[in-house]
Amino acid sequence: MKRFSALFAILFSVMAFAQQQGKLRKVATVGFLNVENLWDTIRSADYIDGTKDINNPAFHRSIPMDSIKFLEAEKYDGPWSDSALKDKKVIRYQGGSEEFTPKSAKNYTAKIYRAKLANEAKVISEMGAQYTKTAPAVVGLIEVENRQVIEDLIKEPALKKYDYGIIHYNSYDYRGIDVALIYQKRRFTPTHSLKKELKVFGDEGRREYTRDILVITGFLDNEKVAFFMNHWPSRRGGEAVSLPKRNAAAALLKQQMDSVRAADPTTKLFAMGDFNDDPVSSSLKNHLKAQASPKDLSDANPYLNLMYPLYKKGVASLAYQDAPNLFDQIIVSKNLVSDQVTKEYSVYKAEVFAPAYLVNKEGNYKGYPFRSWNGDQFTGGYSDHFPAFVVLQKEP
Repeated sequence: MKRFSALFAILFSVMAFAQQQGKLRKVATVGFLNVENLWDTIRSADYIDGTKDINNPAFHRSIPMDSIKFLEAEKYDGPWSDSALKDKKVIRYQGGSEEFTPKSAKNYTAKIYRAKLANEAKVISEMGAQYTKTAPAVVGLIEVENRQVIEDLIKEPALKKYDYGIIHYNSYDYRGIDVALIYQKRRFTPTHSLKKELKVFGDEGRREYTRDILVITGFLDNEKVAFFMNHWPSRRGGEAVSLPKRNAAAALLKQQMDSVRAADPTTKLFAMGDFNDDPVSSSLKNHLKAQASPKDLSDANPYLNLMYPLYKKGVASLAYQDAPNLFDQIIVSKNLVSDQVTKEYSVYKAEVFAPAYLVNKEGNYKGYPFRSWNGDQFTGGYSDHFPAFVVLQKEP
C-alpha cells in the first residue's frame, strides 16, 4: 500500500496577504473540524413535534429510545422536512445511533466517550493558538449527533474557560449526524441563524437525506460576519455518480451567500466544512464559483477559496484508498482580502492543522490523520480529517 506522503502531515501556511512589519496585531481564529462520529452512548431517535413553532428547539429534538413510549406520535411515511411535518408528531429513527452504544460491536462505553470528548477539545483549543495565544473565536463542528454531545464537549477542561456558546439544529440526515457552530460569547454575538435543507435525489428520483447548510450571521469583535457550515454529500457510489448532489449543495450555498451579501455588502462571509470535493472540482469551481487567486476576484465572482494554493502544493486533509484529497476548505468573501493591515479584519493566513499528535506514526496508514476508529476498535485517535483554520488580523 502506498504511504501518505509526509508532505501532507506537517503544518502548511498560505495567503499571507498582509505583509506586516513586526508582530501580529489584533487577531482571531476561525476554524472547523470533523469530529468523526461524536455520538453519546445512548441509543436515540429524533422526535418532531410539528405543533410547535419551527424555531423552537423542541420542534425537532433528539430523545433517548426509552422515552418514545411516553410521547404522542403517529405513523408517518411521507417526506422528511420541516414544512411537511407541520402539525404532525412523529418519530424518526437514526441510522447510526445503535452503532455507538455499550452493547454494539464498538463497545462504545462512557470511558471511550469521555476520551473522545477530551481528544476533540484538545484539538479545538490549539487551532491557531501558535498565532493568537488562545483558542479559536469561532469553530464549526462536523459529524455531531445532537446538541447534548456539543454541551458535553464545551464543558471539557480544555474549553470550559472560553465560555463557548452553541448553534445547532437537528437535520434529517439518514445517519443522524449534523453540523454545528460553537463560539466564544465574549467575541462573537449571533444575530440570526437558520438551517437550509439540501434536497438531493438518488436512483429512481428518491430523496436522499443529508446534512443541512447552517447559516449564522452576527458580529465578530464588532464586525458584521456570516458563517456557512457545510458537510456536503459523500462520494458514495463513485465521484462522478455522486457529483450532481454536491453541485446542488454548491448552488444552495451560493444562493445563501449571495443573499446575505446582497442584503449588506459589508458583511464578511466564511463558508467552511467538508465539501467532499477538492478545490478544482466542478462543484466548487463552476457552481459555487470559488476563485483560486485574489486577482480573479470581482463583483461577479466575490468568493476566494483559501485552500486552492495548498491543494496545488499537494496538501491534503484526508486520504481514502491511498488517494489524498483536500476536502476540508475555507472560502471567504473578497472584503476579507487586503494587501495591508487595516482597522477591519482581513485574512492573515489559512492552514491545514496537522501537529504530530494528529498524524498516524506507523503501519500502512503512516502519515494519515490519526482517526478515532479502525473498524469497531477505538484507536485513541482524533479524526479521519485534519482540521483547517484561518487567522484574521486587524489594527487594534
